[in-house]
Amino acid sequence: MRVISKSPKIRFLLAMLAVSAAGSLPAQQQNLNDPNIVVEGVPIPDPSTMTKGPEIKGVISARTGNRIKVTAADGTSTIIGISDATRITSAAGLFGSNRGKLTADALLNGLPVTVKTLQPAEGQYNALVASQVNFRNSDLKTATMIRNATDQRFEEQTAATESLRGALGDIDKYNIKSTTNVHFDTGKTELSAEDKAHLCSTASTAEATENALMLVVGYTDSTGSDDFNQELSEKRANRVINYLQQACGWKPYRMLTPTGMAKADPAATNDTPEGKAQNRRVAVNILVSKSLDNL
Repeated sequence: MRVISKSPKIRFLLAMLAVSAAGSLPAQQQNLNDPNIVVEGVPIPDPSTMTKGPEIKGVISARTGNRIKVTAADGTSTIIGISDATRITSAAGLFGSNRGKLTADALLNGLPVTVKTLQPAEGQYNALVASQVNFRNSDLKTATMIRNATDQRFEEQTAATESLRGALGDIDKYNIKSTTNVHFDTGKTELSAEDKAHLCSTASTAEATENALMLVVGYTDSTGSDDFNQELSEKRANRVINYLQQACGWKPYRMLTPTGMAKADPAATNDTPEGKAQNRRVAVNILVSKSLDNL
């Protein structure tokens, strides 16, 4: 049975906003080659020296200075520079009529966008610059509404989150209340309809558990290189997290940092097809701090 969120767009935007607000690294610790972060202090290349780059579609999941991070539906992220020459437009209507030119202030976290890019002539993918950013008026209104509501509740939510973290103390000292495993085809990250149903059932059970948190860990079988399996295990974990938050309504601040374990800690032998099938999994662990359990 396929589980469908009552408000998938709102849940997705809220999830992306919460993730982007949940944590950031100091600029001096960030690395432009890591697609999961936004870097400050790196000059934007001169657009006149660049060639046409790929078109990027997704949701703005973070913004710092003159750079945005756009996260696609499959969980991959791309850092894109915004220059004075970037054209920012909105569209209304079924076929994108009534276009209006806007400023970079409209590029809010949680806004679905289509970005036409430029890249250096040598093709360095990590130096993309937006030539045009386009989005729908309705999506901008939704992102603005969520941003304003989030601003109003920010202090309350922050206090609740910090209180929860403070009560947890040493996160290693927890009880595992249950574990749900979902499985994948070789080299794939897609969830089956059955696994989607299991995930929402798990979220419902966890919601009824006082002080419950989720720890999501991705795994692979032994097929492929270590680097490939590490990336694949992380993508699988992120795919599960996205579904739990977007379709099942699990709150992002109750989600611990996901982990990709590649082929480590196998559930079965990798010497048989049946064993490999068991190892291509994501484990969703429901945790409660020992200091809070049974209170």
